[in-house]
Amino acid sequence: MNPSIRDETPGDVDAIARVTEAAFANAPHASHTEQFIVGALRQAGQLSVSLVALEGDALVGHVALSPVALSSGDRGWYGLGPISVRPDRQGHGIGSALVVEAIERLKARHAAGCVLLGDPRYYARFGFRACPQLVLPGVPAEYFQALPLGGKIPVAEVSYHPAFEAIA
Repeated sequence: MNPSIRDETPGDVDAIARVTEAAFANAPHASHTEQFIVGALRQAGQLSVSLVALEGDALVGHVALSPVALSSGDRGWYGLGPISVRPDRQGHGIGSALVVEAIERLKARHAAGCVLLGDPRYYARFGFRACPQLVLPGVPAEYFQALPLGGKIPVAEVSYHPAFEAIA
């Protein structure tokens, strides 16, 4: 079954938190605070795009996009994530559908680009790649990836919103 994807609504907030918590419960490199990060981004008004995947009436996935700051001063860059799929629905193309739609939403905003922290083997299929000129301090370079959408990739350090430090 192909999921339908739409913008989150206020009625989705609790289900998004549950799906996000479940999706990262057994993830080896997770902070296990991802559901709190999404909530903190929402509360701070930093969820530029928040999409849910539905199978019937069941919310089975979510992706967040939020602005990131670049030390170069370049604007229009976003961070993709957290991205969550209910554990029993992982491996069924839901995460891919969410990433593709998220990228389309960024293109519609004329975004300069998107960064993420994740498995290079998975995200390469969407055009993300490690770019040595774009750095997230303290993170292995191969796992911090970028997708330019509007030109060249700047030389810069990237910083995420403080909501990414949420622990509750």
